[in-house]
Amino acid sequence: MNFLQVENKKYVIFGLANKKSVACAIGKTLVEQGAEVIHVVRSKERVANAKKLFPDSPVFICDVETEANIIRVRNEIEQSLDSRKNEKIAGLVHSIAFANYSQGMKPFHETRQADFLQAVNISCFSFISIANHFKDLLAEDASVVTITISTTKMAAENYGYMAPIKAALDSSLCFLAKSFSEFSRVRFNAVAPALLKTSASAGIPGYIDSYLFAEKAILRKKALTTQEAADTAVFLLSTRSSGINCQTIVVDAGMSVNYFDKEIVTKTVS
Repeated sequence: MNFLQVENKKYVIFGLANKKSVACAIGKTLVEQGAEVIHVVRSKERVANAKKLFPDSPVFICDVETEANIIRVRNEIEQSLDSRKNEKIAGLVHSIAFANYSQGMKPFHETRQADFLQAVNISCFSFISIANHFKDLLAEDASVVTITISTTKMAAENYGYMAPIKAALDSSLCFLAKSFSEFSRVRFNAVAPALLKTSASAGIPGYIDSYLFAEKAILRKKALTTQEAADTAVFLLSTRSSGINCQTIVVDAGMSVNYFDKEIVTKTVS
């Protein structure tokens, strides 16, 4: 028997964009372990790429910015399940984030209300909404996982207002788990990776420099890989993590303990 025990179970993944996505790495790992994966992508333009990456997986479309779309895709996925077997979803992945940097990076106190509210809707509220509308499709002991960031308390200027939004996402875990505990054993957790080399991150102003710094700050002097973040997510989706609930699992290869690394300090003060 496979250690993770995900064989023949169904998982829904929101957020596949391309082969560099965390969602892609999670999906491929689940498939390799014998699971069945259903992908939900943002637009029609992403369907072809998703089918190329996952030829045997169903692909649905949902722009989570509008809640009606979440309700629609929930109904579409329900129709794809085998009702005769009372088929359920073993886990959900929420790997979605958006911030409008089209006007360049501004000081945090100049954050535009419209940008902040749009980002919190897409990046945080969508997680709550997906959980709510998919609750009847989930197995009683299903696992729901979202992707966040390794710290929401560090004022990284080039990440701007997204850190407070990710903090709200982290906080949502305990409230969702408590709500769901009234009728199920569904667990809610988050994977919080350090800086990753993804297409989405490439759109963040100054990200490359931050990524290179993180590589120096990590104990092993080697950047975190997307696969490492995905492996943690797959573990949380499996029954082997049944005792973990309401947790944000930091995956940073030890970076958070190494900001006073001798090499970094020497280069800074010399």
